[in-house]
Amino acid sequence: MKSATLAHFALLTPFALSAAWAAEPDGSSIYTQRCSVCHDSKAMERTPTREELKNRTPESVVEALTKGVMREQGKGLSDGEMRAVAKFVTGKDFAIVQVSEAQGKCAGPAASAIVSDESKDWNGWGRDAANTRFQPNPGLSAADVPKLKLKWAFGFPGAQLGYSQPTLVGGRVFVGSISGLVYSLDAKTGCTWWSYKTESSVRPAPVVAKVGNRSVVFIGDDKAYTYALDAITGDLIWKEKLDEHPVARVTGAPVFYQNRLYVPISSIEEVSGPNPKYECCKFRGSVASLDAVTGKKLWKTFSISDPPKEYKKNSSGTAMFGPAGAAVWLSPTIDTKRKVLYIGTGNSYTDIETKGTNSIQALDMETGSTKWINQITPRDSFLVGCATPGKDNCPTESGPDVDFGASPVLVTAVGGKQLLLCGQKSGILYALDPDKRGALVWQMRLGQGSALGGIEWGFAADKDAVYVAISDIVVRGAVNPGSLAALKLATGEKIWVVTPDKPVCSFQSVKCTGAQSAAISVIPGVVFSGALDGHMRGYSTKDGAIVWDFDTGKSWETVNGVKARGGSIDGAGPTISNGMLYTNSGYGRFTGAWGNVLLAFGVDEK
Repeated sequence: MKSATLAHFALLTPFALSAAWAAEPDGSSIYTQRCSVCHDSKAMERTPTREELKNRTPESVVEALTKGVMREQGKGLSDGEMRAVAKFVTGKDFAIVQVSEAQGKCAGPAASAIVSDESKDWNGWGRDAANTRFQPNPGLSAADVPKLKLKWAFGFPGAQLGYSQPTLVGGRVFVGSISGLVYSLDAKTGCTWWSYKTESSVRPAPVVAKVGNRSVVFIGDDKAYTYALDAITGDLIWKEKLDEHPVARVTGAPVFYQNRLYVPISSIEEVSGPNPKYECCKFRGSVASLDAVTGKKLWKTFSISDPPKEYKKNSSGTAMFGPAGAAVWLSPTIDTKRKVLYIGTGNSYTDIETKGTNSIQALDMETGSTKWINQITPRDSFLVGCATPGKDNCPTESGPDVDFGASPVLVTAVGGKQLLLCGQKSGILYALDPDKRGALVWQMRLGQGSALGGIEWGFAADKDAVYVAISDIVVRGAVNPGSLAALKLATGEKIWVVTPDKPVCSFQSVKCTGAQSAAISVIPGVVFSGALDGHMRGYSTKDGAIVWDFDTGKSWETVNGVKARGGSIDGAGPTISNGMLYTNSGYGRFTGAWGNVLLAFGVDEK
């Protein structure tokens, strides 16, 4: 059922309806029992510290405990207990926000059709089937980039961090949020055409396709549902749950090709795993192929071929299972020539060896059969919060956690040779031969790598070079982490490398860092990269010189009247279409610099 665009005098969270006369639970005790083992440990590099949690809102903490990454830890807690721990860790009370339903709504009737121009739109994660993140017809030149100005800002209400990359099709922006609301906005003004409420948080970039006689928006959420929505009205056409595991989710954007939808499936079981009472671990990453018209599942292929089986009990007597892991965090890459789908996978969750983890895999698009697997890093077993190897469910040898989280990029080098470029959190970029079962052609180390280091969410390639951003936020000895490099496609030879100056953050944050974890994008002459310091920068593709620098980490007046500010830029990358650049700001999971704004830039004379 389609939701209203905005709720009038809406409470940010249903938990605000708890009885006012009830005695509030002790948030400090709940935190000590359920949360402190990870959040109070300096060894947990992927977990926000107690100090960093103070920068969050209590609404966002409740979202995490009910719908997000901490929902396994939130099991069994009452509404009041969740509210109490959220208030305790943030030091803030819940707010009541008054939002007019009409404010920011587009005037007049909506267009009767979405008219797409594939050469100018930015549709889905990588813009094209090869996931190059290259916009050849951006509507602005390299000379225009220094003149980019903020045109409008859209505020995601309350805890609705917008960490879904915006899609630009037919003059509309389609974008999701952590609250589960998916929006259709006007690309030029930012006004709202419609919104739709999904079951859980929405992280993937939407993808728009013509199906029959209607334009359809496809999107996934954090409960492993996939939705088909009418692009004009936002009405639900169908929705399908693709995995029954309690912490399965869709993180990577679906891809569409010839009336089929291909959906990657990941999970956060590595967060649930350390609990000694939890039967770790049973999740396997996968890709599902759906009929785009009906949502019917045509095939589902697991990244690990063997199903998990019990192999021993831990010290608490809880059964342990394996193999497990190999989540598919990224958006698949389509090879229309070979009729193959390429994916990268994440780490293992258990000690049981499997060749499906930390690998690049090629799947037949028609049947889902696995054509080949190239496992780059074997025996990388990792659970978040495992300070003592072998204790409870923890792997006996904890791996480096070097997932492939960036979509493979299919390029054509000088001489017509095609290469599959694959970036890993190890800090290494690999070039594989798609005609020789993924055989290695070249590799280049660009960062030291770590669980939050190396190549995180996405890199970009034009016809001349590949551009790679590096995080390395938690690497020991990295004074100013983060860099950006350009490499020759055929050989991996470095053309240039630029490292950041000491960052200056306009927001108050526990961590101020120039690490570049977010996906990057390129137009002719300029590559755009956002950083955890809140800056979006444009770099010359010729020599890496900065030609544009905009600080997003401030408060902004919004077209929909929502109080909004920016913060760190992470995860999703900038999208460019028809002379405009769009970026989310405020993904502060690893810095504490949270925000809730979507920013749109353009050039006045354009």
